[in-house]
Amino acid sequence: MDDIKYGEILMPGDPDTQEKQSAKVRKGFWPAFKRAVRVLPFGEDVVAAYYCVLDPTTPTRVRGILLAALAYFVSPIDLVPDFIAVIGFSDDLAVLTMAISSVRAYMKPEHYDKARAALEDHKEGSA
Repeated sequence: MDDIKYGEILMPGDPDTQEKQSAKVRKGFWPAFKRAVRVLPFGEDVVAAYYCVLDPTTPTRVRGILLAALAYFVSPIDLVPDFIAVIGFSDDLAVLTMAISSVRAYMKPEHYDKARAALEDHKEGSA
C-alpha cells in the first residue's frame, strides 16, 4: 500500500482527460456509491464532491482533482480490488479523503444540500 502515488492519482489532468473522467464518473458514480455506502464514513462529503464537480462555477483545477478521485473511486480496477470486503475500499477512501481535504473550501453549502437530498432519496428508494 505504500507504493500508492496519491499525488499522481489526484492530478487534475488536461481538458481531454477531464472529459473522459467526467463521463466515467457520471456513468459509474451512483452504482459505486451504492456498493461502498456501508463502509464510507463520510458519504455525504463524497456525494457533495460529486455535485461540486457538476457545478459549472467550480474552478477547473478543483473539478479536475475531484474528477480524478471520483474516477478512481468508480473504477472497478484499482490497487485494492473493491470486491474484497471492507479493505477493498481503503485505497478509494484514502484518495477521496485527500482530494476532499485539499479542495473543501470550494465545496459549497448547496453541494451539501444536494447531497443530503440525494442521500434521503436513496434511503426512501431502498426502504
